[in-house]
Amino acid sequence: MKRSLKAIPLLLVVMMFAVLASACGNNSGGSGSKVDVGIVLPTKDEPRWVQDEQRFTDALKDTKYSSEILFSQGSSAKEKENVEALIAKDIKVLIICPQDGDAAAAAAEAAKKAGIQVISYDRLITNTDAVNYYVSFDSIAVGKAQAQYLVDHAKGSGQPLYLYAGAASDNNAFLFFQGAWSVLQPKIADGTFTIANSSEAVALKDTAELTREQESKIISQVTTNWDPNEAKNKAQTHLTAAAADQKGDVVILAPNDGTARSIADVFASDTAITSFVVSGQDAEKASVQYIIDGKQSMTVFKDVRNLVKDSISMAVSILDGKTPETTGINNNGKLDVPTKQTDVQVVDKDNVKAALVDSGYYEAKEFTGL
Repeated sequence: MKRSLKAIPLLLVVMMFAVLASACGNNSGGSGSKVDVGIVLPTKDEPRWVQDEQRFTDALKDTKYSSEILFSQGSSAKEKENVEALIAKDIKVLIICPQDGDAAAAAAEAAKKAGIQVISYDRLITNTDAVNYYVSFDSIAVGKAQAQYLVDHAKGSGQPLYLYAGAASDNNAFLFFQGAWSVLQPKIADGTFTIANSSEAVALKDTAELTREQESKIISQVTTNWDPNEAKNKAQTHLTAAAADQKGDVVILAPNDGTARSIADVFASDTAITSFVVSGQDAEKASVQYIIDGKQSMTVFKDVRNLVKDSISMAVSILDGKTPETTGINNNGKLDVPTKQTDVQVVDKDNVKAALVDSGYYEAKEFTGL
């Protein structure tokens, strides 16, 4: 009987140690389920965002802070759920690339209410005062670079110009188009280019600076929604309806690499298209191969490594109680958001190796014909 009574305290001690060991086994960084930096990205269905996931993970390895990365899979509702899940983990900083700039305002406001600093990543969250910082590339400069490439490779006068844009729900799509229009419009006005696929753009061809509403009319007509399949269908529809003088040697403003490849494939399959110059952006691996093969003309290289580093540097500054470095402001419709911008670079067949392989962004073995 005495042995049994002595065994009870020992058994309790063993059980307590077991509970503590179990708790430690689920603990990351000694803070249980708590996370310092929450990161929400748009989708796992595009290479860019999957690459970003790894870059964020790598960038945070050298810090003392923990993170969790969630994907919204193209749904603003899922995005809001992700943010709420991260708020429950007591995050101090939220880095979010919104699926829809306006819709993401609710998620940002929920984070602000919880005392969380919000960094809008790559795309700006709009019409809310709940955004503390914005980290992005100069989107207007991207559009200008795309358009300037088309201008630099124009042939003669009256050359057909096909316009395509990103999603009307994405503020960046407007900024890209704004930049592109500022370069293209003078060349439309002087007869270098003739708009082939947008009656709204034709109606505004003499307007140098478009209002948001005017831009919206054009973008709504030529949007791809960043969807390669939608871009393909739209391009097929446009070429089917195009007159003979809207073919031949053409130039194409495509908003990003995914849509550029789909649009390029459609134009390449039309025997009445003699040649085409098509823009892109993001330096996606598939588009780099297209550029090497002469199927896509150019891409705007936005070194996401730098964008991720800027975002993490900003988050760490906030967590360390410091004021992050910024280079300007962007108005989101509600307030001027302090912004850190990263430079961009035009890449075509002439400099693709130097820009993307020699810089260590990709490896030469990932491509053929380089």
